[in-house]
Amino acid sequence: MDTVLFDLGRVLLDWNPRYFYARYFPGDEPGLERFVTEVLSGAWIREMDAGKPAAIAIAERSRMFPQHAHLVARWTEGWPEMLPGAIEGSVELLARLRERGHRLFALTNFSNETWPLARERFDFLDWFEHVVVSGELGITKPDPAIYRHAIARCRLEPEKTLFIDDMPANVAAARALGFEAVLFTTSEQLAADLARFGFLDERDTTQVSPGNRG
Repeated sequence: MDTVLFDLGRVLLDWNPRYFYARYFPGDEPGLERFVTEVLSGAWIREMDAGKPAAIAIAERSRMFPQHAHLVARWTEGWPEMLPGAIEGSVELLARLRERGHRLFALTNFSNETWPLARERFDFLDWFEHVVVSGELGITKPDPAIYRHAIARCRLEPEKTLFIDDMPANVAAARALGFEAVLFTTSEQLAADLARFGFLDERDTTQVSPGNRG
């Protein structure tokens, strides 16, 4: 194995809508969770990740949840606060992989409107030979088509490629296409997985900064 294919959000980038919206639910954690999971649902976010303009997605969601329209309308202005930084332990591991000369690519569900904002902020995103961005293709994980695009565009050999993602469905889809794949939970666990597949040795995996899923 000589190639690592990274997801970005909640693997290398600490992204979570709760970071911005928690201020609107002071002392009401259950209310925040209902809002994030039901109003700002994964399915709704994936529409933007598949290329739907945020303005259209926000207008549609506001009509569906009029009682929360004032909060949904803040999505675009609040997005930078949903991404306060990187998961440092994972970035350290990415740097060690780069130093060892492994091929590095990324396959991410990301809006084509917000992707330039992230790319401008985080220099390590330039370490990848190529980043496959769902919003630019109109296809999101776990659709097999986006993995096939990555295979062709990045000249990947799935059996020689380790895929890393924080979503079980995305990991399962990669395995179905022949990739070795691991579920990201913490940077420490990722270090162990990279060593297990021969990308790093024990020395490379010591003293990794803590990094949990966002």
